[in-house]
Amino acid sequence: MKRIFILGAGRSSTTLIEYLIEESKKNDWQIIIGEKEPETALNKFPNAQVISFDILDATDARAKLIDAHLVISMLPASLHIHVALICANFGISMLTASYVSAEIKNLSRLFQEKGACCIMEMGLDPGVDHMSAMKVLDQIKSAGHQLTSFETFTGGLLVDDLKTDNPWHYKFTWNPRNVVLAGMGVVKFIQQGKYKFIPYHKLFQRTEVIHIPEYGYFEGYANRDSLNYIDTYNLRGIKTLYRGTLRRPGFCKGWDVFVQLGATDDSYQLEQVSEMTHRQFINSFLQYNPDDSVELKLAQYLNIGMESDEMYKLKWLGLFEDTPIGLKEGTPAQILEHILKKKWTLTGKDRDMIIMWHKFDYLDNGQPKQIQAHMVVEGESQLHTAMSKTVGLPLGVTAKLILQNKLNVTGVQVPTIKEIYEPVLSELESMGFQFIERQMSVK
Repeated sequence: MKRIFILGAGRSSTTLIEYLIEESKKNDWQIIIGEKEPETALNKFPNAQVISFDILDATDARAKLIDAHLVISMLPASLHIHVALICANFGISMLTASYVSAEIKNLSRLFQEKGACCIMEMGLDPGVDHMSAMKVLDQIKSAGHQLTSFETFTGGLLVDDLKTDNPWHYKFTWNPRNVVLAGMGVVKFIQQGKYKFIPYHKLFQRTEVIHIPEYGYFEGYANRDSLNYIDTYNLRGIKTLYRGTLRRPGFCKGWDVFVQLGATDDSYQLEQVSEMTHRQFINSFLQYNPDDSVELKLAQYLNIGMESDEMYKLKWLGLFEDTPIGLKEGTPAQILEHILKKKWTLTGKDRDMIIMWHKFDYLDNGQPKQIQAHMVVEGESQLHTAMSKTVGLPLGVTAKLILQNKLNVTGVQVPTIKEIYEPVLSELESMGFQFIERQMSVK
């Protein structure tokens, strides 16, 4: 009997665990869930085998994992290295949805020597984006065409968000902290052969408009360092390479208010947080003037109208109300996240939606051509979200293929090679992960 350890049973693990439990019944596998607080996992998966597990207790962790055939780590990214060290030393294959790190990449030879693999970036973004993009990129190259531009955007949004009174048309569908800190640092990409850089304080002022058939218009902002993907996708010499995040139109102008205020800063602790209200939080970033209202000072500071969309969005969030924050301490980013959760947490009426969009420009015998491809996945409930599906199912399918000896790779990998992406995409397509491709006319 093959043993699969799943480490972590949080929100993003739900679909993965349910999928593998069903597959285990057909294949006679043993599924073991390792959780630091096992009671939480037992409540979600009452029929599963759940054990107490702490990866930082190295001796105990090693003893529990040593007999595993496969380990799937859904732990925080910083803890993956501890899992990888055990797996590499004992020849246990490992999967994660997180970005590959230099530390883990250095274990590739050890994994190879032990005949095991460590496939990382096997979720949504990164993951499905890699696989779906590489499928088309390889097709273009194999046809002898010259690729000139590749743009890709992904967004975690809401189904029917335009039918609600939420002016942001957004709620948290993934880790709220990652949303609040999105774009920190310098964004890098290539546009028409020129290297471009966007400092954080300008990021949400530089957006693109993207149309998805049947779903309408979206705005996209650049996502971190696109230059990292030149080698990942083997795109040396490409003229344009741009990765971004999708939101509904108007979101970025509203979010830029927080950026300009400094409310997304995570580098220092604010004072007297336990006594602070929402209104005082906003006021703490504005100049002292007892004769002007917080609203007026904010509007003047940012040069926006008192009746502007941005001000309405802030009012809807309750940021001008004398509501206690409800934290004892925190950085500006932590406090903002806590306030936003009060309005941006999914309710029983909400369903999330994942949208992914790719654009490929290439030359066919010197003639410009373009392919656009998009995928939309809708969630079913708060528990069975689109995010949980699109992160968990690629991991689950890959696990099944490895355990059935249908995927035989070794070393540390990401899913940009045909040996991985072809069988995984084929299986995912049968589960509803459909990319609709369109050949576009180019002027």
